[in-house]
Amino acid sequence: MAIRLYDLAGAEPERRFSPFCWRTRLALAHKRLDVETVPWRFTEKDVIAFSGQGRVPVIQDGERMVYDSWTIAEYLEERYADGPSLFGGAEAKAVTRFVAGWVDTVLHPGIFRLILPDVFAHLHEKDKDYFRTSREKAIGVTLEAFAANRDADVVSFRQSLQPLRRSLQAQPFLAGAAPAYADHIVFGGFQWARATSRFALLEAGDPVAAWRARMLDAYDGLARRAPGYDA
Repeated sequence: MAIRLYDLAGAEPERRFSPFCWRTRLALAHKRLDVETVPWRFTEKDVIAFSGQGRVPVIQDGERMVYDSWTIAEYLEERYADGPSLFGGAEAKAVTRFVAGWVDTVLHPGIFRLILPDVFAHLHEKDKDYFRTSREKAIGVTLEAFAANRDADVVSFRQSLQPLRRSLQAQPFLAGAAPAYADHIVFGGFQWARATSRFALLEAGDPVAAWRARMLDAYDGLARRAPGYDA
């Protein structure tokens, strides 16, 4: 039986854009597990009420229900230990936890400022009021004003990627010769942008752009086949 993944979708059911859901989708592919994805929207809290909370990703694996991308990764690593490892051992898992913290506090906020109105444009109509109201309350300005200087802001965003660049100049993936969960975590942010925005986050020739292309092609092109833009 396939694992069921509740996965954030835009107006088009096939447009999946949550960076956290992409972490889980890639982790499932890494473990070579069959998955059935269920499109879910922000205002469909009742659909995942069985999980006892209101966010995705949520997976159902037989009688087991697990939510939160990191918790799901830990579950998959333990439950399907015979598959390829997501972390590569306890020490690598500890470093991967640091990567997750960097992504959540540096990478995602940087991307958020650059693509926010574009995300809004791809939402289902029933989600738009909720999204605009909640995000504008958090940022203190309109979505459009928040991203108004993105042509200038992208310069500092690209500078913030230097830690990635340093690693990717020495090896093809953050995890080394092949992708692992550290790569899934970082790539989720770039797939969030690719799914919703034509704005170019990266310059041609950037080692991060080359890594992004490799991640798009990984797992039989899973991410590249998803609807998105090639900016």
